[in-house]
Amino acid sequence: MSHVVFFLVPGVHLLDLAGPAQVFSTAADFGHSYTLTYVAERPQVPTAQGLTLMAGPDWPELAPVDLIVVPGWRAVTLADSPAIADASLKVLRDHHTRGGTVASVCAGAEALGRAGLLKGRRCTTHHGVQDELALRHPGAVVVRDVLFTADDRVITSAGIASGIDLALHLVASRQGPAIAARVARDMVVYARRNGHEPQSSAMFRHRSHLDDTVHRVQDLIDTRFDQPLPLLSLASAVGVSERTLTRLFNRATGLTPLRYQQTLRLERAEHLISHGATVEAAARSVGFEDARMLRRLRARAA
Repeated sequence: MSHVVFFLVPGVHLLDLAGPAQVFSTAADFGHSYTLTYVAERPQVPTAQGLTLMAGPDWPELAPVDLIVVPGWRAVTLADSPAIADASLKVLRDHHTRGGTVASVCAGAEALGRAGLLKGRRCTTHHGVQDELALRHPGAVVVRDVLFTADDRVITSAGIASGIDLALHLVASRQGPAIAARVARDMVVYARRNGHEPQSSAMFRHRSHLDDTVHRVQDLIDTRFDQPLPLLSLASAVGVSERTLTRLFNRATGLTPLRYQQTLRLERAEHLISHGATVEAAARSVGFEDARMLRRLRARAA
């Protein structure tokens, strides 16, 4: 069970809150144990869009596996941001100290800065207040024009829709990229990653399309990439011909189904090797009969 607590301040942007909340609630719909709670210093929270929200005043008991998210709010400058009580900032700080993760969307980074969580860490916020965040918190390493950053369990995002990217990243890191991709597809959004860093998973790199047939085939490959998957079996599973599947898959991803499977195998094998496995053991673990194909794929990718 993982508790996700949204800390709401007056003027909160609805999408800063609703985007990440829907990511985690959708993951829960798929059987992953997320419980969502909404906390505020006052029971009624006005939003930037004119809708008043209700939230509880009491923080739940949090464990290191739990997550606090601070959605952003409407403010011309960060200096105009609503006051946040020292007791609330202490909750953010203490949760991180105990091993928990704290995240922000948009101007929510200001709250993390006030709590002392940005000092010496990479962070970002909405492009309109990036320079001000750097001035207000000189110890922060503000990264401009990226979707989100992650540094020592402090996760910050650029704001508005990028809160969805942040939440998908957190689901991917906890439940795996296949689950995050499934959530993204259910929400009809791109499974994007941070534009500042290279994409680290083929499951994300090749999911930025809206072809449902190809997504269903990718779901099959993602969960069984270490098994033989004949093209005929994949095509039959989604009710198209082999030729049609190859054409659709290539158009959507730039790869054949086989090359996509090999890419997943290679990435998993590289992970195992980096953690001490031999090339031979890694090759067997990801489904190759011997290490020759793995060595060829590694040489091709070098």
